[in-house]
Amino acid sequence: MEIMVTGATGQLGWELARSLSMLGRVRALGRNQCDLNDPGSLRAVVRDIKPDVIVNAAAYTAVDKAESDRGGAMRVNSDSVAVLAEEAKNCGALFVHYSTDYVFNGEKGAPYVEVDPVCPINTYGYSKLSGENLIRQVDGNYLIFRTSWVYASRGKNFLLTMLNLAQTKEVLSVVSDQRGAPTWARDLAQMTLLSVYKSIHAIHNNSFKSGIYNLASSGETSWHGFASYLIEEFKSQSGGGAGQVLVKDINKVTSDFYKTDATRPAYSKLDATKFEDEFQVFMPDWKDSCRLCIADIIAGLTR
Repeated sequence: MEIMVTGATGQLGWELARSLSMLGRVRALGRNQCDLNDPGSLRAVVRDIKPDVIVNAAAYTAVDKAESDRGGAMRVNSDSVAVLAEEAKNCGALFVHYSTDYVFNGEKGAPYVEVDPVCPINTYGYSKLSGENLIRQVDGNYLIFRTSWVYASRGKNFLLTMLNLAQTKEVLSVVSDQRGAPTWARDLAQMTLLSVYKSIHAIHNNSFKSGIYNLASSGETSWHGFASYLIEEFKSQSGGGAGQVLVKDINKVTSDFYKTDATRPAYSKLDATKFEDEFQVFMPDWKDSCRLCIADIIAGLTR
C-alpha cells in the first residue's frame, strides 16, 4: 500500500512513519512537502502520491497562541483537514485523523464517551471539532481518533519539559486541578497500525464503518501526578547516571497559578472502550507507557 503521513517531523508523525512501514510504503511528509497552512496546495500532493491511506498527524497545537490566531488554527485544523478528507474520498483512500479531548468542556466529572455532547471552551478545541465535523460531512472512509495529553521521547511535550526542568531547578509548581490521561505517541502509532490493518480488510469486504473513537491511555492523573511519577521514574531508572535530577519538591498549584490565554477543561479523561471493543485490544495504563518512554529516553542518553 501507499501510505501518506503528514506531520512527519512531529512526535506522533515520527512514530507513525516507523509503525506503518509494516503495511506498505510510507510517504512521510513534513511541512516543507505538505503544509497545512496552505490548504490549496494539498490537493496536488495527494494526487501525486495516490495513497491508499492518508494519516493526518499534522496539527496546530499551540493552544494559547490559537486564542489570538484563530485564523491560523482554523486553517490548519479545519480547512486543510477538509481538503485532505475530500482528496482521500476522491482517490478511495482511508482517512485517519487525530482530534482531542479539548472538544469537551471538562464539566462531566466522569470519563467521556464518544456520544457525549461536545462543547469546546477554547479556540484550539473549537478548531479541532470543526475539523471533525467537516470530515463527517465529506463522508468518505474515515477514522477519527480523539486523544489526550500526548507525549514522546522526542519533540516538544510536557514529559520532556518536566525532565529538563527537574535537572535545572530544585522546586517545581505543577497544576493539580486538571485531570486526564497521558498518552504515549508510540501507543497511538501502534494502535493506528492495528486499526488501519483491520479497516483496510473491512473496506475490501464491504464491512467497514467510519467513526469517531476515543484513543487514550487507561487510568487517569493530574498534571502534578504525571510530573511526580515521571520524575521519580527517571530517577529510579537512571540511578543518577543518565542525568542529574536536582528537583526536591513538586508543589501542587491550581490552574489560576499560571495565567494562560486559553482555558483548559478541568476533567477530560477519555473512555476508550469503543475502540477496544471494535479492534479487540486494550489501551495500556498511562504509568506503564510512561515507564517505557522513560526507558527509551535513558537508553538514548547512555548510548
